[in-house]
Amino acid sequence: MTWLDEIRWDENGLVPVIAQEDASGDVLMFAWMNRDALARTAELGEAVYWSRSRQKLWHKGEESGHIQKVHAIRMDCDNDVVLLRVTQLGHEPGIACHTGRHSCFFQKYENGQWVSLDPVIKDPASIYKK
Repeated sequence: MTWLDEIRWDENGLVPVIAQEDASGDVLMFAWMNRDALARTAELGEAVYWSRSRQKLWHKGEESGHIQKVHAIRMDCDNDVVLLRVTQLGHEPGIACHTGRHSCFFQKYENGQWVSLDPVIKDPASIYKK
């Protein structure tokens, strides 16, 4: 049995992953990994996810340059969620979200509506090739 066998993968062979900024504790994003993605992440020291929409491995920052350097890989008590402690590289302040924001969790529920709290740091049209 390997360390990967201890994870409770879902019926699609995936595990949810939370990326948390090591320095600030900010939750940056949520994504999925399969066994190959998690093994590559451990090997490279950089986050590699599984893109469900593209059905392929996705090395975070491969298009945008916004790489996540991994400091620690943790697992929850039920062995079914992974937490990455990362430093978001490629832009200062770090951009983790495809909307050009620091975190994907930039919306807050207030008085019956979602309010955008965090500014766009960089226009996504200038980050991603179409």
